[in-house]
Order: sequence, then structure tokens, then C-alpha cells
Amino acid sequence: MTSAQPAAIHVLNGPNLNLLGEREPQIYGHETLADVETLCRAEAGSLPLVFRQTNNEHEMVDWVQAARRGQIGIVMNPAAFTYAGYPILDALKMVDCPVIEVHISNIHRREAEWRSKSIMTQVVTGIISGLGVAGYGLAVRDLARRWALKA
Repeated sequence: MTSAQPAAIHVLNGPNLNLLGEREPQIYGHETLADVETLCRAEAGSLPLVFRQTNNEHEMVDWVQAARRGQIGIVMNPAAFTYAGYPILDALKMVDCPVIEVHISNIHRREAEWRSKSIMTQVVTGIISGLGVAGYGLAVRDLARRWALKA
């Protein structure tokens, strides 16, 4: 996207989140990705919102690059890209809007130590971890607030 296109909040979801509600509900809960989208749209109110999910790293890179200029912000749950998605990390370094990293589970309390180390955190504005899907709503609300303060 260029600054000539309307500014939006971009909610970008990584691998396996398409199976939210089915995959390990004891960790990720019973809400589906459609439920997350409904929550995000409600929080965004009248602000445009782009909601996407991919299992492909190159597609996530394309989406981040498309949102790199003149956008309200990015909410990203990188999922498994969190630990080794270096092309996504590099794309995030070029973004001029706030980026909030969201994780449904508390990645710092997960069973494997490698799950607690996000490479994305070094370049994002903030991180929300462990609040379930409510973390998405908080992230969208924060981006909307930041946008209103700029106006």
C-alpha cells in the first residue's frame, strides 16, 4: 500500500491460526479465527481493517511490505514465524507505523524454552502475550487510540 491508499489497521496471522478453536484448545482456547476477526472489527469501529491469515512466510512478507507506509498500524500474531521468520523480521524493520505483536498464549510460560524467544519483539512497538484472543482487541484499540491522537 502507498500513502495514497486509505490507511487501515492490518491484522496479520501466521501459520496454523486458521485452525484456531480446534488446535490445542487447552492452550489457545475455543474461539475461532472468525471470532477473532469479529472482535477486531468491533474494536476498530469505523476504521478500515484488513484481516488475513497465512501458512506461508513469503505471503506474510508481502503483506508487511504492503502495509509499510502510511497505515494506522499492524497487529501481528506471527505464530511459528515468531522463532525463525527472519524475512518477516526484515520486512518489519521497514514499517513506519506502530506494530503490536500478539500471542494468545503466554509464550514465556510455554513448555519449550525456544517458544519464549520471539525474534520479532526487537522491532515491534509492543507485545501482548497470554491474554487469549482478548489481546487482539487490546492491540486494535491501542492502534485506534494512537491514530486518533495523530489526527
